[in-house]
Amino acid sequence: MARLVIISNRISSPREKQARAGGLAVALREALKQRGGLWLGWSGEVVPNPAGTAHVISAGNVDYATIDFSPDEHRKFYVDFANSTLWPIFHYRMGLIDFSPEALDGYMMVNRRFAESLLPLLQPGDLIWVHDYHFLPLAAELRRLGIRNRIGYFHHIPFPAPEVAIALPRHEMLIGALAQYDLVGFQTPTDAKAFVDYLALEAPDHSSGPDGRQHAFNRDFRVQAFPIGIDTEGFAKLGELASKNAETHRLVESLVGRKLVIGVDRLDYSKGIPQRLRAFGMLLAKHPEHHRRVTYMQIAPVSRGEVSQYRKLRNELERLTGHINGRFTEYDWAPVRYLNKSVPRNTLAGFYRHAAIGLVTPLRDGMNLVAKEYVAAQNPMDPGVLVLSRFAGAARELQGALAVNPHDPEQIADAIDQALTMPREERIERWQGMMAVLRSNTIEHWRESYLTALRDAKINLDLVS
Repeated sequence: MARLVIISNRISSPREKQARAGGLAVALREALKQRGGLWLGWSGEVVPNPAGTAHVISAGNVDYATIDFSPDEHRKFYVDFANSTLWPIFHYRMGLIDFSPEALDGYMMVNRRFAESLLPLLQPGDLIWVHDYHFLPLAAELRRLGIRNRIGYFHHIPFPAPEVAIALPRHEMLIGALAQYDLVGFQTPTDAKAFVDYLALEAPDHSSGPDGRQHAFNRDFRVQAFPIGIDTEGFAKLGELASKNAETHRLVESLVGRKLVIGVDRLDYSKGIPQRLRAFGMLLAKHPEHHRRVTYMQIAPVSRGEVSQYRKLRNELERLTGHINGRFTEYDWAPVRYLNKSVPRNTLAGFYRHAAIGLVTPLRDGMNLVAKEYVAAQNPMDPGVLVLSRFAGAARELQGALAVNPHDPEQIADAIDQALTMPREERIERWQGMMAVLRSNTIEHWRESYLTALRDAKINLDLVS
């Protein structure tokens, strides 16, 4: 079995507790343990004079290699380009793009540094699996150094329609560099099609074959959708156990019999949290029968606080929360609880299980695993209702959710009202259909499907080259 090499912006350290690590981190760590290999990423440290090589620690048959950033690298690569240029364009927010040639130079330099740091750690037969938009040109940098290993890329966030993608400055260099991978994976068929449509528009030599085979920019490679899943049974058990822990008991006691609506998101403008808050305020205005009978808890830990757009978002959410509570609060009830901090996954599982509604309404999302975890955590005999944005990748699979347009607060408000009054029989039927999907497409299925396709990609392409 070939050794596996994973590259991502951040790594899951062997010392990190599984309860705190996300499902993706656990799945990747397990794949490394099975095959042996290496995980390379940023250490999370910003230091004045970072070492020229990666720092490596070993745990069993897995090496964990980390790179420190200089302040200049962190600002240009992470803050200015990855999160202020690429993130908004991939989430259809062209008005928020903040591009500078200096930031692009920093982004390319860090990708070059990752490639050079990886080179002495590689073995000839290694499978290389690169994760997300931080590393669009990494395969091109590795090819420049003479690496001929099979290299795969997985794009965790949305991929925009070509009319949006070409608004990215230097898109020909950045998106065209994906052709240097042997397998390019996306969350949904829609995202994969958007990339192929981009190739058809921008690559003069583009042609498509069966099984996602593409030729573009003088390279043969494959494009395929791999919808990411969760550890369905594991999270279901976690939800059941967590429903009895002290934190969930405190929450339930504080609600005093009221129904709970829960939202859990990073503090990010792509998540549609302001629209969601306005929708909840509209629900209370339209349906006074829900007053004192429902509480909305929004958990939104700070994300990318150094980016100005995120600071503005935090101020807006605090203002909206204050406005709704100021208008509707009574002496024994506040309708909105806003937590601007992170909550451990094992605690969240208990909160999900108790919540009558999971409110997941991103403006655009690659997949959204909160939606899947909310469903998995439910009590089979009395499940809650998922209200889900039609623009989340998960909406394609979770047909039992109440699908909404996240830009339409009135539609979200009506969906919350429908969920609050939905009969138990209908809730069970919707939940059972969604659980069947989650049980068939787990995180392990996603991981093994991708690695099998990567292992076979180069062989298949060699046959037609």
